[in-house]
Amino acid sequence: MKKILILNGPNLNLLGRREPQIYGNVSFEAYLESLIAAFPDVQLDYYQSNHEGFLIDKLQDADHQYDGVVMNPGAYAHTSIALADCIRAVSIPVIEVHISDISKREPYRRQSFTAEACKKCITGEGLKGYELAVRELLGI
Repeated sequence: MKKILILNGPNLNLLGRREPQIYGNVSFEAYLESLIAAFPDVQLDYYQSNHEGFLIDKLQDADHQYDGVVMNPGAYAHTSIALADCIRAVSIPVIEVHISDISKREPYRRQSFTAEACKKCITGEGLKGYELAVRELLGI
């Protein structure tokens, strides 16, 4: 059975309440149930933290334990060289997801340091971006 870690960064615990005009009105936990149902033969584990170091620790721990990581680093995408370095250091593929299209957001959100280190970056697909990332990791 394939194992994929879904790793969400800061403020993504507020999905469903935070700026619904941008991020929608569905919580990630509610969406995760449908994602798990869509991939019954895949172990999908989920972790969210508002703390950069915890995300780095979790990503390092995932190396050699998972087949890949779907990561939404939130605002850390635009600021965290440390997280980008960690992505480069692990041997498993990481696909970055952004719910909104960061290329059409504020200028400071348009560059993602972490995406430069990832296998692929999916933006602007809403929560469906997570499913697309899982499919990419599975090769389907």
